[in-house]
Amino acid sequence: MRFDQDLLPATLIRRYKRFLADVRLEDGSELTVHCPNSGSMKGCVGDGWPVLLSESPKPNRKYRHTWELVHNGRSWIGINTHLANAVAAEGIGNGVVRELVGYPKLQREVPYGDRSRVDIMLSDADQRCYVEVKNVTLVDGAGRYAFPDAVTVRGQKHLRELTAMVEAGYRAVMLFVIQRCDGDIFVPADNIDPDYGEELRKAAAAGVEALAYRADVSPEGIALAESVEIDLSR
Repeated sequence: MRFDQDLLPATLIRRYKRFLADVRLEDGSELTVHCPNSGSMKGCVGDGWPVLLSESPKPNRKYRHTWELVHNGRSWIGINTHLANAVAAEGIGNGVVRELVGYPKLQREVPYGDRSRVDIMLSDADQRCYVEVKNVTLVDGAGRYAFPDAVTVRGQKHLRELTAMVEAGYRAVMLFVIQRCDGDIFVPADNIDPDYGEELRKAAAAGVEALAYRADVSPEGIALAESVEIDLSR
């Protein structure tokens, strides 16, 4: 997935109220921008870190700019959680996610479960594969990619709904899209949300497939690149 514009460079001053951040542009002026990430963004926020912004073409939007990427000195990190589904769908369509090749039809935001919408549904005749996508931006103290970075009751619900699809005779996949390159294996962040880790292990034991793929993140775009090992041991 390539950005449809050249991103604007700036320097992070602070992130606050979850959805706002103040940045300093190269000309020294300061700007408040939209932060499209509801998590804690642990490990993604540092004073003076370089950031890249997109600009909305809508002149009446209150915050014209959106924070897309941040650099921690080792890696670009894609913090826009709204892009993860598009990156996943492109990677699946291009055959990068080798476990999910062979489905001629890909749909997004399909109703299922308890008033939910599955991020991606793959199908071939009467065969269905339900795919939930989670955006990963956290690297823990041991250098491992981890999810979540904040307690997610909604994420726990999604795992139970995927399990219900397996019980109904369908295939179900939890796909973690990692938008940085400075980690190692993937683990559930039990120290942050132990209930999510428990639900993930239960879902995997019930037949839900857990996959993690790292994306190449750059100022030009974001694209799935390679599979990452998952460790669900405690």
